[in-house]
Parts: sequence; structure tokens; C-alpha cells
Amino acid sequence: MATNFLAHEKIWFDKFKYDDAERRFYEQMNGPVTSGSRQENGASVILRDIARARENIQKSLAGSSGPGASSGPGGDHSELIVRITSLEVENQNLRGVVQDLQQAISKLEARLSSLEKSSPTPRATAPQTQHVSPMRQVEPPTKKGATPAEDDEDNDIDLFGSDEEEEDKEAARLREERLRQYAEKKAKKPTLVAKSSILLDVKPWDDETDMAQLETCVRSIQLDGLVWGASKLVPVGYGIRKLQIQCVVEDDKVGTDLLEEEITKFEEHVQSVDIAAFNKI
Repeated sequence: MATNFLAHEKIWFDKFKYDDAERRFYEQMNGPVTSGSRQENGASVILRDIARARENIQKSLAGSSGPGASSGPGGDHSELIVRITSLEVENQNLRGVVQDLQQAISKLEARLSSLEKSSPTPRATAPQTQHVSPMRQVEPPTKKGATPAEDDEDNDIDLFGSDEEEEDKEAARLREERLRQYAEKKAKKPTLVAKSSILLDVKPWDDETDMAQLETCVRSIQLDGLVWGASKLVPVGYGIRKLQIQCVVEDDKVGTDLLEEEITKFEEHVQSVDIAAFNKI
């Protein structure tokens, strides 16, 4: 069971052999390296890194700009310092601009508030309707000590009746005159007549039908409000041609049903009538 389990496992049992072969190959290429030289090389590398770091720290603390300050960690640190100072200057400039904008906005708000206070808001006043009291007849004041005869004469006088009657007659006369003028103007105005343009397809019975006689029969139809127009023969098939004729009709006087009925009366020549086109004019 154990052997079967290990047979399916992906384990590199011979890895040490390949590692030894690789080590011998590099030793042949570069020569054998002793453990003491390896330790010395590692210690020298560590000491060199420590010395370099110490030198960079001293340069950054002293703020000196030497040939080594442009490269390495010290150079990066100096670049960061320069960037920080430029950002601080830019931040101060932006703060100044923001303060100026705030002051301008506060001045505008103060000016608007003063304008609103100085200008009174107009109030929407509803239009007042004037109530006109009806005219009342004013009675003349009676004199004290007037005789009965004078009282009778005053009662017989009508101050407003005659004027109102004259105004009513004048208004009636003007109204009748205007109505008469409107009726005359309306009678003189020409009325529009609704017309239509109709294109008819008149089909014969066969190819032996005399098409000239058929057209003569169709044009012989005379109706009030009907005017015949141009015509032509259109081939249908098998040597048969149909008559395509145009006419203009008044809609109130002539209709399509009446046209079809009148044309189909010529039974010897006409088989059927179709409306190819119908347009209002």
C-alpha cells in the first residue's frame, strides 16, 4: 500500500544529484570557491552597505549637495524636500486666491442684501371692480310755497324719456344698416366649389372591341359639373388594351358612383370601370 501511494506522489527524490552536478559545473567554469572567501565577501558587502547608508544619512542631515547627492537614497531625499517646498509655496498661493474669492463673494452678498432691502417688492394688487349704480331719475327740488298749478307743470316734464327714445331709435337704425351691409358683402363674396380630379380605367370585353368607339361613348356622357380631360390606351395583356381617361368633377354635383353607372350603360363595349386615382383640387 505504501509503495503504491508513493508511486503516485510527485516527489523529486534525485534532486541532490542534479544540485551536485550544477555546483561542479559552475566550479569548473569559475574555479572552486572556499567557504572562507564566501564569508569574507558577504561581510565586505554588508560593511560597504552600512558605510554607504551612514554617508547618505550624514549628507541628508547636513543638507550638503555633493556629487553623490543627485543619485542614490540621498538624491531621492533631496528631491522629496524640493517637491515638498514647492507644494507648500503652491498651497500658500492657493490659500491666498481662495481668501480673495471669499472676500469677493462676501462683498457681493452684502451688495445684494442692501439692494433687496432698498428696493421694495411689488405687491400684486387685484384690480378693483367699480360698481356702477344705475342712473336714477333726479327729481327737481320743490319750492316751498309753490302753487298747485306749478306742481302739475313740473310733473308733466320728462327730463330723460325723450333722449332715451331717440338713442334707441338711432341704435336700431345703425344695427339694421350694418346687418344690411354685411349681407350684401357676403352675397358678393364668391363661394369656393370643391372639385376632384379622377383617373378612370375603362376595360373592354376583348381585343376585338373598337376602342375609338368606346372612348366616343364615354365622352358622350354630359353632366352638370363634369369635364372630360386627356385619355390614352394602356396595354393590359393578350392584345387587350384599356382606356385610361381623366375627368374633373364638382363634388356636390357628380360622384364616382354616378360616373360608373353612366359608363357601364354601354354594355356592348364596356366590361368594367375602376378608379385609378382620386385627388382633391
